[in-house]
Amino acid sequence: MIWRTTVSRIPYKIEYSLLKDIVSFCNSRSVRDGICVHSPVVKMGFHEDMFLSNNLLSLYAKCFGVAHARQLFDEMPCRDVASWTMVMSAYGKIRDHEEALELFDSMLVSGEFPNEFTLSTALRSCSASREFNHGTRLQAIVTKSGFDSNPVLSSALIDFYSKCGCTPEAYRVFKCMKNGDVVSWTMMVSSFVEAGSWSRALQLYCQMIGTGVAPNEFTFAKLLSASSFLGLNYGKLVHAHLMMLGIELNLVLKTALVDMYCKCQSMEDAVKASKMTPDYDVFLWTAVIMGFSQSLQVREAIAAFHEMETSGVVPNNFTYSSILNACSSTLALDLGKQIHSRVNMAGLENDVSVGNSLVDMYMKCSDTVEDAVRAFEEIASPNVISWTSLIAGFSEHGIEQESFKAFGAMQAVGVQPNSFTLSTILGACGTIKSRTQARKLHGYIIKNNAYNNLVVGNALVDAYAGSGMVDDAWRVTRTMKHRDVITYTSLATRINQMGNHEMALNIITHMNNDDLRMDGFSLASFLSAAAGIPTMETGKQLHGYSLKSGLGSWISVSNGLVDLYGKCGSIHDANRAFREIREPDSVSWNGLIFGLASNGHVSSALSAFEDMRLAKVEPDQITFLLVLYACSHGGLVDIGLDYFHSMREKHGIRPQLDHYICLVDLLGRAGRLEEAMNVIETIPFKPDALIYKPLLSACKLHGNILLGEQMARQGLELDPSDPAFYVLLANLYDNSGQSELGEKTRRMMRERGVRKNPGQSWMETRNMVHLFTAGDTSHPQIGKIHEKIESLITQFGDQGILYQENRALVHHSEKLAVAFGLLSTPEKAPLRIIKNIRICRDCHEFIMNVTMLVDREIIVRDGNRFHSFREVVIVLPTRFSH
Repeated sequence: MIWRTTVSRIPYKIEYSLLKDIVSFCNSRSVRDGICVHSPVVKMGFHEDMFLSNNLLSLYAKCFGVAHARQLFDEMPCRDVASWTMVMSAYGKIRDHEEALELFDSMLVSGEFPNEFTLSTALRSCSASREFNHGTRLQAIVTKSGFDSNPVLSSALIDFYSKCGCTPEAYRVFKCMKNGDVVSWTMMVSSFVEAGSWSRALQLYCQMIGTGVAPNEFTFAKLLSASSFLGLNYGKLVHAHLMMLGIELNLVLKTALVDMYCKCQSMEDAVKASKMTPDYDVFLWTAVIMGFSQSLQVREAIAAFHEMETSGVVPNNFTYSSILNACSSTLALDLGKQIHSRVNMAGLENDVSVGNSLVDMYMKCSDTVEDAVRAFEEIASPNVISWTSLIAGFSEHGIEQESFKAFGAMQAVGVQPNSFTLSTILGACGTIKSRTQARKLHGYIIKNNAYNNLVVGNALVDAYAGSGMVDDAWRVTRTMKHRDVITYTSLATRINQMGNHEMALNIITHMNNDDLRMDGFSLASFLSAAAGIPTMETGKQLHGYSLKSGLGSWISVSNGLVDLYGKCGSIHDANRAFREIREPDSVSWNGLIFGLASNGHVSSALSAFEDMRLAKVEPDQITFLLVLYACSHGGLVDIGLDYFHSMREKHGIRPQLDHYICLVDLLGRAGRLEEAMNVIETIPFKPDALIYKPLLSACKLHGNILLGEQMARQGLELDPSDPAFYVLLANLYDNSGQSELGEKTRRMMRERGVRKNPGQSWMETRNMVHLFTAGDTSHPQIGKIHEKIESLITQFGDQGILYQENRALVHHSEKLAVAFGLLSTPEKAPLRIIKNIRICRDCHEFIMNVTMLVDREIIVRDGNRFHSFREVVIVLPTRFSH
């Protein structure tokens, strides 16, 4: 170029104005050759000239990087505010915000005072690095310098407070602005969107239009992001405004529009929006593919992927991640493997986002973890998501010990777990009931100040409760700064699983104290607890709450109501609750079949099963367990055998141990003892003690001593502490006239320290559960209860009702409960009693006689089934145990 020739020929005669023009021209156009002027500037003695020095400084920063610019800056004999600002800006562009802020502090120490551009640059570094304290000091300087009305600085402050999660402070800065421009309004809209205040973002947009500030494409991009969370109608309204104002639909805005429709599950609108202009890029295609993937429209996602490649747009890592996520959701392992091969061809196997999706896909779709581990090992720099996916996958595959090893390895390589990692590993503790690991993780959480995170706190509560440490779970709950409905739902579910249903129901009071309302999940859990007692009064209150709150439409709540009423013996209410379910699932049908079968309505239970198949709802393992139970108690042996064989042949369900136990019970009750024995001998599992009980019970019923002794012996070899084997064998001897052997068996039981579970019965009155134990005298009304029993027995004789009194059984728990119910409930009100073990013959006869004296329905749910006693007696089981 001409100026280079001039500089080389007459270096000492260049005029200042020429140097000024040359360096200014080169700086404005980032011409690297302009750096040749640096030598003449120094030689001619112009190196102290601020205009020339700052232009050279800017040129070095643009063309040769911040290191060369910093070297020139350090050598400059004089610096002004522009010099400092340029070097700070150069560090900010390479994201070395710490150095940029250190330069700002050095500038203040040097006595140079910042201008609005310096402050804007420093605030951008504070925003990017979340330097809250430094940012607040900068705001003080802005105010002190009189720049608080400057729109650029105000926008920078709004961005700073937004990035630091302080939206209220950002809004205060915005409100103090006198004449906000489109940048500041958009920045504040963005702040509300990032904070999750989507409605406020739209409200602010309305105010923006009202003040006459015209929105731009960036404003609408943020509004469309808010609409993704508010719903499709809001998104369409924003789309209409965009078109009405004539905003140009560039690629950025079109991608935001497509993304909004995708997130609102409106893929037809998303595809239409993508075709509004001919422009496409990888981000737009990825948004479309991600939308199809999230809607589980895998075919459409693959078709879009092929169309993308045909159009010449190369997929990026996020494109592949989106398709792999669809494979994970639909368990499409073969497709996932094909995408994996395309990832390898694209050279993206080391990419962290693609690697994370591969790990997740293989963990969810494959029966083994080897492919997932290989995908993990190929990731160049695994991040916290990579490790969390690996840990979660190990736990899902039932190898929790590998989860704990991975958690340790993660920390060893310097990757710190986040709240999701901690909640995942805590879930593994709850699964294997590892108290030691739960306590270790609790210590880690306290040490790393993760205690106040709600997700972590909830996971810790669940881990302790799942490991049976309810007191520890309650301690964590009480020390949590914030509790939500998930906290109490986890606690209630775990306590309910432990069988402590009353404690689970008491959690409702704690929720009310924290001003928390039940959701569908918590309500379903409480309904399950009410069914476990079962408590009709509490159940009806929960039913009323479901109607009042609108939660009755939740399938889990409806299923809970069917289960509740079935277990309370109110089959009419169970049927009504079932009929109100719009689309019953397998759980709904199982609840109805159980309610019918356990209440003695065997034919209705089997009819419900056939209706289930006609409704094209596939039965599961539990369904067949219930059907076999119904056939067993209804004496329908051949039908039960047909159902058992149809499990594998027609439905592809492999019978489990519980199904074989039911099959043995079915055959044993019918007296087909040899067939039952053959089932035990040919079972494809290692038998446990449970399978010998139904056949031993059948031997007692049919008087087969030899086979009964064999069953008792084999059962006790596996579980010598189970009292049921001793009791059943002793009763078998008694019924066969060999009372000496019966007494010997009971003596052996006492000598071995094995105790029979005490008979307990309980009933609910006025929202209070009363527990009765055989022979117990602790109840405050026990005197009146005993008097009532004696009075009833006397009335039997007076009315000519046959009853052979046995003084040893006169204070059995179910008799105490019946007498208490008659004393404490209104006349003609039904009595609902629960007993932990099977009702004995004497008590069965006693309660049946009571219904001849009083106009009451008495429903007893024992450890085996329901017994409904009315004045007209229904068919009841033929065998009882003492």
